[in-house]
Amino acid sequence: MASATDVIQRLGGPGPRVADPPAFLIVPAQEDPARLSAYAALRRRAFVEEQGLFARDDSDEHDGAAHTVVLVAAAADGAVLGGVRLHPEGDDAGLGWWRGSRLVVGVDAGSARGRVACALVTAACVAAVDRGALRFDAHAQQDHVAFFERLGWHRVRALAGTPTAHALMRWPVDRFAALAAATKSALGPLLAGLVASGDGWRGDDGVPVPGSDLVAATDAILPAMVERDPEWAGWCGMLVTAHDLSAMGAAPIGAMDTLGAVDAAHAERIVRGLRSGAEAFDLPVLGGHTTLGVPGSLGVTGFGHAQRPVPAGGGVAGDVLSLTADLAGGWRPGYRGRQWDSTSGRSREELRAMLGAVGAARPRAAKDVSMAGVVGTAGMLAEASGCGAELDVAALPRPSGVDAGDWMTCFPGFGMLTADREDAPPLPAGPAVGARIGRLDAGPGIRLRWPDGDVTAALEGPVTGLGRAGGDDGVPG
Repeated sequence: MASATDVIQRLGGPGPRVADPPAFLIVPAQEDPARLSAYAALRRRAFVEEQGLFARDDSDEHDGAAHTVVLVAAAADGAVLGGVRLHPEGDDAGLGWWRGSRLVVGVDAGSARGRVACALVTAACVAAVDRGALRFDAHAQQDHVAFFERLGWHRVRALAGTPTAHALMRWPVDRFAALAAATKSALGPLLAGLVASGDGWRGDDGVPVPGSDLVAATDAILPAMVERDPEWAGWCGMLVTAHDLSAMGAAPIGAMDTLGAVDAAHAERIVRGLRSGAEAFDLPVLGGHTTLGVPGSLGVTGFGHAQRPVPAGGGVAGDVLSLTADLAGGWRPGYRGRQWDSTSGRSREELRAMLGAVGAARPRAAKDVSMAGVVGTAGMLAEASGCGAELDVAALPRPSGVDAGDWMTCFPGFGMLTADREDAPPLPAGPAVGARIGRLDAGPGIRLRWPDGDVTAALEGPVTGLGRAGGDDGVPG
């Protein structure tokens, strides 16, 4: 349970603050028959008897549906002062499109009516985001638009075909922007003037070694993972390095690692993961450096060869953007919603087919999906290409039972984004599943297209600040 003050402060949005907590709590009611009945009575009185919006009953298919959430404001004596419900829209409950509806506050709330309404709306925003909402809408009566705007909602447009004047209101969900800010946004200013290889490969996870056909890529694993899950950390060190080489169309040669561990037993567990990954990804460890008696750490540098590496910044406006991903497997224990593990269950031959796909197809641009997720990675590819992009949320291939919000923000095991011409064939990636998910355009940023045709902003501008790769023609040098 949460008080009105709790939910408003948790959201941290631009809504008003409650100085003196009113004597009510915001509580879930969908499994409480008494609270549901009281909420239904408030709705019937407001929407049927007083406003005449419905002839006899305001209930619909969302009442009692599996995913519908009902929140009520309950007074200290148990009386229900008001309520609101939220539910998925469309045919796919996991798509991330939610709507709030049937907001009502009863006359018994007295002078606290405004605070009750504010707390209910704010709690609904929190509940929607908690349940994976990437888009959260409400159909507000015109007289209430200013109230929603004061709480940080945006008016989208007037709604036609309603018995009274309504407007479509939208809560600004910032899930993608927050992830980009936490993982990538500092890179441009931080790395300005550091990289000596020129501008041609800005935005790539690897780089061609001048004067050779070698491609080098390096990655560091999160220290927390090295400490608590050392075998998985070793495996992931090889995995992400192999994928960085793969995204540039490079065939693997080998890798070097830098390993730190508190003692030999801890180091042995990391090495066990490195050894398994080296074999699975055809990336033998050629050498490295090991330090004991220090906090856990792991960095892996990989080498491959490619006569003509595939850049991340080679796309042009109008190119089709495709996602190829391995949907097998499941969430890594301890990393639900953040790391998908398909690779540890694949054979060496299956992994080889996936990792060789970019080199075989040679799209204009490619980038493997990183910790920034599908949307953040699409933003980095678009940024390096001097473009923006529009993605079709419903077109993204995702595992059964996995919400789009989690899938679009997690590290997906094997996930490859490519940009190419309209008639380009799909990547020959063995068991991975590919689909066209959108297009590069003039931008800026990344937008999401929904089944009803509406478009929402996912990222307003560049992800990294590193800018466009290459020269004025957008082609790496």
